[in-house]
Amino acid sequence: MNTLSAFRQFTSGLPEEDHLMPVLFVGHGSPMNGIEDNGFSRRWTEMAKEIPVPKAVLVISAHWFTKGTKITAMNFPKTIHDFGGFPKELFAVQYPAPGNPALAKETAQLLHSAHVELDHDWGLDHGTWTIIRHMYPEANIPVLQLSIDYSKRPQYHYDLARELYSLRKKGVLIMGSGNMVHNLRMAAWDRLNEEQYGYDWALHMNDKFKQLIGDGDHAPLVRYEQMGRDALLAIPTPEHYLPLMYTLGLKGSKDAVSFFNDKTIAGSLTMTSVKLG
Repeated sequence: MNTLSAFRQFTSGLPEEDHLMPVLFVGHGSPMNGIEDNGFSRRWTEMAKEIPVPKAVLVISAHWFTKGTKITAMNFPKTIHDFGGFPKELFAVQYPAPGNPALAKETAQLLHSAHVELDHDWGLDHGTWTIIRHMYPEANIPVLQLSIDYSKRPQYHYDLARELYSLRKKGVLIMGSGNMVHNLRMAAWDRLNEEQYGYDWALHMNDKFKQLIGDGDHAPLVRYEQMGRDALLAIPTPEHYLPLMYTLGLKGSKDAVSFFNDKTIAGSLTMTSVKLG
């Protein structure tokens, strides 16, 4: 299916499916994962084969941090190269997936707790396309982004996500994209190429996060600032952590929990990812 026919197919409202789409939180890491054939990118490719083919993908990316809540509502979102200092091959990448203005409007109407602006300026940032191009390389599935309101606390985002639950019944793959542990200032860049290297506090928090997620105990994760010094080292700023709130807020009572790409790199970054359902 070409991009235009995909766009035409998905411009109308989506019917409910017989199955419930899983929900993902994906540690996206370096933009280079978007063009490299490595363990992380290969697992993204495998994941797409393990889950039902979505009717659309809605991504909450750490890299769209806004005042208020916005959703991309254009027919064809542009590919955003929101980084610097990388090879020209990375800047040359285009991911020409269609959008879905009708789904954007429907999603905005579902979010009763927020006034959602239909956005025609943003596009797909590297928190989205570096993952999705490995999962769906033909770019024939509509992709939308929902922004993160930086003025709101984690509980707000967790609760807002619950209002998106009905999209799972319509075949929409909802994905939070960030990193659970993300402290760039403390990263050991000289050890970036080691398959697994983490500071004690990073390993501790990664294990703690996984334990709480596996137990379905989300309250401490929402109140991460009360989890002590290690948590504050793991999450010095919230933008890469908040996408996890959207994934957890969408968990259903029967959803199984599993983890993938469970690696700590450069001391202070985790690629640990979550599948619900």
